[in-house]
Amino acid sequence: MTAKITNKIVGYRVKKADPETQAPAPEQQGPNPVKMNENIERPDFLLGTTYKIKPPVAEHAMYITINDIILNEGTDHESRQPYEVFINSKSMEHFQWVIALTRVISAVFRKGGDVTFLVEELRSVYDPNGGYFKKGGVFMPSLVAEIGAVIERHLKAIGLIESEEMSEVTKRILAEKRAEFETAQKTPSNDESVSEYPANATLCNKCHTQAVVMMDGCATCLSCGDSKCG
Repeated sequence: MTAKITNKIVGYRVKKADPETQAPAPEQQGPNPVKMNENIERPDFLLGTTYKIKPPVAEHAMYITINDIILNEGTDHESRQPYEVFINSKSMEHFQWVIALTRVISAVFRKGGDVTFLVEELRSVYDPNGGYFKKGGVFMPSLVAEIGAVIERHLKAIGLIESEEMSEVTKRILAEKRAEFETAQKTPSNDESVSEYPANATLCNKCHTQAVVMMDGCATCLSCGDSKCG
């Protein structure tokens, strides 16, 4: 509301707003959302997902369980965050370093913030004795790297990492190229013991799958679609 001043101003003072009638700032409306931090106590119930891996470098399968905590449940700020990880196996040869790894990863999860960097750190660990190929032709440079791949899969599932899905058109084109290549090479593709891609395919630097073949003079990955020709 404005008022016209007709008299000479001889002094002034600033009138303070009435705290009872003053509207709260937008950021002060409602409780502040709870963010992941190491001071959050472990609740009695956590959502868990277990992944099974059977690397050829281990005698027995390994079971990786990742438990998540739900923050700000029932509000607009609800989020699912990883809280802890466990790895179990009948094999005891990796027991010490597996326990150490799970404790460090769990501590990072509870610390909060952006935990997606763990994926790149774990997947960049290389075994000096050489890596191995998973079923389907995906190359893993080490057992630690495969654990990192499992964590990446989980973070994509709960929405912390955006999943890059190929369109149906791209999948159809890759399927056609694969059929064309196999027909030209006369190579059967029903043997899945090592890879579901042609036996003479090479390793893709993008998706780490042994699925790169030469098509029309251009190296093309039949798994992710990466091509040297664009």
